[in-house]
Amino acid sequence: QVQLVESGGGLVQSGGSLRLSCAASGTIFSINSMGWYRQAPGKQRELVATITSGTSTNYADSVKDRFTISRDNAKNTVYLQMNSLKPEDTAVYYCSSSLQPSPRMGTRIYWGQGTQVTVSS
Repeated sequence: QVQLVESGGGLVQSGGSLRLSCAASGTIFSINSMGWYRQAPGKQRELVATITSGTSTNYADSVKDRFTISRDNAKNTVYLQMNSLKPEDTAVYYCSSSLQPSPRMGTRIYWGQGTQVTVSS
């Protein structure tokens, strides 16, 4: 079984910083991309940032120049450094990974349980 476990969420004042972590564990043959999504109350889940195995990155316009995604392939872990946080960044942040559990299995998408980020004004 594959598990994605997020950590690092919490309450922070506007302008502050948080660092989210997400570790993938279990039976993993290879990891393609990893990323972060978020869902605010009453809104659809949206992409925040993704990073490929080759470390190419993609960001939502709303977080460019404020958030940085990175990964440690040796630890199967992806990070999201969030700076200059705004109240509109308040949401549940979900980790996602496109990975292959074994050579005989195809690539699948896995999700973490989510971690709450609250930015107060």
